[in-house]
Amino acid sequence: MTDPTIRPAEPADLPALLDIYNHYVLTTPVTFDIEPRTLEQRRAWFDQFSSQGRYRCFAAERRGRAIGWACSARFKEKEAYETTIETSIYLAPDAVGRGLGGALYKKLFEALADEDIHRAFAGVTVPNDASVALHRSLGFEQVGLYLEIGRKFGRFWDTALFVRNFD
Repeated sequence: MTDPTIRPAEPADLPALLDIYNHYVLTTPVTFDIEPRTLEQRRAWFDQFSSQGRYRCFAAERRGRAIGWACSARFKEKEAYETTIETSIYLAPDAVGRGLGGALYKKLFEALADEDIHRAFAGVTVPNDASVALHRSLGFEQVGLYLEIGRKFGRFWDTALFVRNFD
């Protein structure tokens, strides 16, 4: 298998990123979206990212197609939260379990190292042992648990809250 290249995500990646995300929408509780997203919705999502600053998106590419991404986004709208980011990571199903998630997050965190960021937040629908292990391996600590916060596939799911220090 060819090693993937990790680079800043580009608008041309959006169809592949959409396919990956919609896989999780339709088959797992890891996102609480219920309906698949459209390309137009993902374009609006992608517009929040830049090549500089706190809000970035990196893609892993293999053979000319994106197979995953990690991003940092605004945590909340209120100004006092500006030094906290929310992180997300999604991989194509056939790219899971090969260390790519850690490599993507590391590339993202390297790019953010000189930014004015105090904390990174991640929410993980549980149970999800692989995502919990990934976040812990990168310095995230679980700081809370929202019990039965989302309903999907006819049941309620908990979300574990993870925080990583940047300074």
